[in-house]
Amino acid sequence: KSKGPSGRLSTRHSDFGSFDHGAQYFTVRDKRFALAINATTPEGMVLPWSASDSRAKDARYVAVPGMSALVKHWAQPLGAHVLSQHTVNKITEHSHGGWDIACEEGSGPWHVDAVLLALPNVQAATLLSAAHEGFAKAAKTVEVAPCWTLMLAFPNAGAAGALGPSWHSARPDHARIAWVSREASKPGRGPVERWTVQATPAWSQEHLEDDAATVREKLLKAFAEVTGIRVAPVHAEVHRWRYAKTQKPLGQTHLWDAEAQLAVCGDWCLGHRVEDAFVSGLSAALALCKAFSGKK
Repeated sequence: KSKGPSGRLSTRHSDFGSFDHGAQYFTVRDKRFALAINATTPEGMVLPWSASDSRAKDARYVAVPGMSALVKHWAQPLGAHVLSQHTVNKITEHSHGGWDIACEEGSGPWHVDAVLLALPNVQAATLLSAAHEGFAKAAKTVEVAPCWTLMLAFPNAGAAGALGPSWHSARPDHARIAWVSREASKPGRGPVERWTVQATPAWSQEHLEDDAATVREKLLKAFAEVTGIRVAPVHAEVHRWRYAKTQKPLGQTHLWDAEAQLAVCGDWCLGHRVEDAFVSGLSAALALCKAFSGKK
């Protein structure tokens, strides 16, 4: 339903530079994820980010020039096969096998042999409620918290780092804020002083339906308390992620029904990391490929 691929590996652009307003970075623990990055991305697209907080246990990496670059690169070979800005609102089993897919925009229905859903668990459960009761029930057992994200730019501050703390990222002990990071500290991001602030799951849930202006003011106050930066930003906007951080995962890599030719995947199957999403998607894709390998 979006303008293009990326999901929470998103990059928000502004007149003052970009913001990684979803996933801030990723780790590379899984060998398959490492192989995919090393074998398919050009030099310089994935780089380490050294501005880690003191609790970091793994090396952290970012895509250049923004986090969305990695997914866009992987989707490039699909070309026109990627249909954007179409919201699937119904999938139904076809009487002669396969599935029919319909969209809110009136497109379709399309008849397909198999369906693979890579969606937040709540959205997947809604689509599956009439199509596959068992998978819908499984998706509903997962718990995913929302997240309000604040993006700030201080173009009058001079070089990045001239304003506020000497550190570039932190997980503060604060009721409202779970994470803050200086965007310009990441490779290839541009020099303007910019900060991304992510609210705690509990605070985001409590204020999920608040208007954007109220959330922006509350998080700005909390940002000043954490960083000591009390100068008014030139640019300040918020984004609400309804489905952000998995609190209770499914506990398996994916869901797959060989008879129905239906697969479901997502980071929520395993956790909340970028590589959890990759491993889940890979596992579902391999199951689907195996099912079709014997067919002409």
